[in-house]
Amino acid sequence: MRLGNQRASGNVEDRRGMGVVGGGLGVGGIVIAVIAYFLGFDPSAVIEVAEQVAPQGETREAPKGAPADEMGQFVSKVLGSAEDVWGKIFQQSNSQYRAPTLVLYDGQVRSACGMGQSAVGPFYCSGDEKLYIDLAFFRDLQARFGAPGDFAQAYVIAHEVGHHVQKLTGTFQKMEAARGRASETEINRTSVRMELQADCYAGVWGYHAGTMNQLDSGDIAEALNAATAIGDDRLQKQTQGRLVPESFTHGSSEQRVRWFKRGMDSGRPKDCDTFSISSL
Repeated sequence: MRLGNQRASGNVEDRRGMGVVGGGLGVGGIVIAVIAYFLGFDPSAVIEVAEQVAPQGETREAPKGAPADEMGQFVSKVLGSAEDVWGKIFQQSNSQYRAPTLVLYDGQVRSACGMGQSAVGPFYCSGDEKLYIDLAFFRDLQARFGAPGDFAQAYVIAHEVGHHVQKLTGTFQKMEAARGRASETEINRTSVRMELQADCYAGVWGYHAGTMNQLDSGDIAEALNAATAIGDDRLQKQTQGRLVPESFTHGSSEQRVRWFKRGMDSGRPKDCDTFSISSL
């Protein structure tokens, strides 16, 4: 990527090296949070009871603003690019984009959705409108998933920003309202639609990043490779040796690639409506 002229976002909270800021939820709360993440939903609703009884520790202020280290600068500039793109898109719709905060952490982190761990991967919490990323995931993306490259990393950030766009546009709220009446299979299907829409929104950002001359040759291939690597079918084959399509929560590799390309080709959020079509 070519981010030399891109401003770095100041909406970064650097908790690296600080341990867990605040109290913890204990093992039970962590399990609930992890399960909620893999279902593709905001964990805040299912973890609410655990959060109320969790011990509260002393809070410390994490440094805010663009970190000075190379990776800190990179994620800050990707976030800044996403802010610029979505700010213009929302403005064109006579709306105002409310930028999320990106939290960098090591190992485990406390959020409004409960405790998160690096093993869970990057996640978005709609309760505090923050994206949480342990940068060790980027090493896993290359070594474990075979998806190297800076644009593959940017795609991950843009996908989580896509979930924030869903929060701002009311998609999260509609999903929460319907969840109590749904079966596990229906919840999984809704989760897939949520995740594929976030992939498409990541593609929308990628389209506009291209118009700002921020992409190098090969960048799109890196993102498509990453989308392929983290498809439910690919991950299930790696971990359990068989496919259980009804348990998919994020979409197959083919679906993730197709919806990212859809957003990347058009640059229009309206082309990312995964909820109005019968077949994904």
